[in-house]
Amino acid sequence: MSLAGKRIFITGGSRGIGLAIALRAAADGAHVAIAAKTSDPHPTLPGTIHTAAAAIDAAGGHSLPIQCDIRNDDEIADAILLASTEFGGLDILINNASAINLTSTEKTPAKRFDLMFDVNVRGTFLTSQAAIPHLRESAKAGRNPHILTLSPPLTMKSKWFKNHLAYTMSKYGMSMCVLGLADELKRDGIAVNALWPRTAIDTAALAMIPGVDTDFCRKPEIISDAAYAILTKPSAETTGNFFIDDEVLAGEGVTDLDKYSVVPGTKEFLLDFFID
Repeated sequence: MSLAGKRIFITGGSRGIGLAIALRAAADGAHVAIAAKTSDPHPTLPGTIHTAAAAIDAAGGHSLPIQCDIRNDDEIADAILLASTEFGGLDILINNASAINLTSTEKTPAKRFDLMFDVNVRGTFLTSQAAIPHLRESAKAGRNPHILTLSPPLTMKSKWFKNHLAYTMSKYGMSMCVLGLADELKRDGIAVNALWPRTAIDTAALAMIPGVDTDFCRKPEIISDAAYAILTKPSAETTGNFFIDDEVLAGEGVTDLDKYSVVPGTKEFLLDFFID
């Protein structure tokens, strides 16, 4: 399989991992809707929905930039409908948008708590909800529909909660959406999986965390290549999984990961959260 002609909706794809996934799909000639907040240039963050769209088109895909705040249920519904109308349906949803705030319980303001739960949990739930009818039609047409969420395996160990309880709960909320939807939608032939990196990934979000040395990180392309491998598998046979990027690639016969290193030749990497 390839992603040629697939109709894809990605949340938060104007930069980083979401954009990398979009560009990998675009190389096959996919139709990609980028639904993100950044329409005008941000003072500190790179990329907008328009620069992402230009990159997708240049890579061989067909883009649709949509300004969308996934904290707003009306905007989510409108964005999914617009993409489905423009593309003639939807085959793949990538729940990529996420907010991060690594603070202890006492130092987590209510507005930051609300942001993480509105984007990570509510946004993932409502975007998936809005996409389901379109993905169901994709399944009926034999187009191999998938939902892929960028969230971690559900490892209920206190060490993942104690330093940033609110963030962990919000990311696990995304993963619980995967767990529930995989079983709920299995009879419809819609695959629902999670994907998470083993190492820290060099993104704009990571740059916001003090003290992180990106020399010991990998590039977003390791996630996009792993996502590609998942999304090209039969949806009826590949669902309910919490995938780790390097394990997915190893399953495809890719064991030399040096090309994904920010600094080639690096042997020791920063592990991402939620990975033992």
